[in-house]
Amino acid sequence: MRRAHLLSAAVLLLCTACSGGPDNESGESAEKAVDHGTAVRAAIERTSADSARVDEKIELRSADSPTTYVFAIAGAFDLGGDRGRLTVELEDSGMDPVEEVFVDDTVYVRGSRAVGEGKWASAVRSEALTSYFLRAPLNDPEHLLRQMKAMRQVSNEGEEQVNDAPAVHYRGTIDHATATLRMTTKTKQGLNDLREKLGDDVPVYADVWVDGKGRAVQARLSYFGGMRATTTMTLSDFGTPVKAEAPSAEHVVPVTAGEDVLLA
Repeated sequence: MRRAHLLSAAVLLLCTACSGGPDNESGESAEKAVDHGTAVRAAIERTSADSARVDEKIELRSADSPTTYVFAIAGAFDLGGDRGRLTVELEDSGMDPVEEVFVDDTVYVRGSRAVGEGKWASAVRSEALTSYFLRAPLNDPEHLLRQMKAMRQVSNEGEEQVNDAPAVHYRGTIDHATATLRMTTKTKQGLNDLREKLGDDVPVYADVWVDGKGRAVQARLSYFGGMRATTTMTLSDFGTPVKAEAPSAEHVVPVTAGEDVLLA
């Protein structure tokens, strides 16, 4: 793809040099002036005002391990209304999945090891932190979209298929502050140390796919260094009804969002 872009640019420059015409110069300037980041942010804004089916996969592998840990997250989420219901599991772990219900700024969790059987743990959504790189606190899909809005150096990578429909693939990066947004102090310190060794931001790639209706239908964050981390969220069935109600108070136990592996 990059080679094709370089060849196209070379042809454009050659034609401009041959003709010397002002129209060609204007066309080249217009091409350079395209702000793909604006298109991405507009698509995320449109998606964030709707409800959708959420399917997310988080893949983590440390430098000294051949094992890739895969978290699967699925459910329906009203991104505009801050309500949703998700199921979270660690594949091939033997662990029971947990169920999360998001209602405004509270997340209710059934199956958490922090409370007894038959109870729901509740945590404050805006105060939760994550202990994992490129993983949202409490698996919050809105957190990932918030990070994506901060994409920089955005390029158009062409058209691809997502949800069996064409979508434009945009690629960029996110900065250190965005990559470490709402991380625990311990995890953030490790990434700060890595940044110092590199002498620059840890290279985190951001990819967003935008469909023909101007909606972000897929988002991905990835890092391929000593460790490998990839988070991919696909959104479909826009406008889907979302049933997310708080459980009865007698079944709820308030907790501080901790380091449960299924809750990030």
